[in-house]
Amino acid sequence: MKNFIIMLTLFSCLFGKSQTEAKSIYSESFKLKMIDGSDLDLSTLKGKYILFVNVASECGFTPQYQGLQKLSEDYKENLVVIGVPCNQFGGQEPGSAEEIQQFCSSKFHVTFPMSEKAEVKGSSKHPLYAWLTSQEKNGVSSSSVKWNFQKYLINPEGMLVDYFYSTTKPNSSKILDLIK
Repeated sequence: MKNFIIMLTLFSCLFGKSQTEAKSIYSESFKLKMIDGSDLDLSTLKGKYILFVNVASECGFTPQYQGLQKLSEDYKENLVVIGVPCNQFGGQEPGSAEEIQQFCSSKFHVTFPMSEKAEVKGSSKHPLYAWLTSQEKNGVSSSSVKWNFQKYLINPEGMLVDYFYSTTKPNSSKILDLIK
């Protein structure tokens, strides 16, 4: 009997459910400190897609702010774009919160939510990015943030759908086909 239980356990581990199961971002009770000092409880966004983008003001991809703003406006009923300023890639986001807000507002008329500056890689990465980049935590895939303007798409149920490198423009069919 003991051997049968061991074999059953082994069989279950090998052929049963994966040990990594999809997990909702909402099960983590994430709160983001926003650039204006307020707090955003991500659970208030249930039922909408969320596109997290680590952003920077002095990057070759900075013009993507325009596409992100258009995406935010065009799909405002079912999508929230959230910019996450980050200075970890070439020091391309050196400004203060006020400077970042001023830049985004005056140059690109950004109205989508922006968090405070955060780390998106390394041992001090923000807990949200620890979840976004770890299959063990999100249940879907592991990744690393390679550069500014990398995008992570969350579905209305809070599950990671996919991530897109900086070269994927906000209006790319790769993104649009998933949120339509």
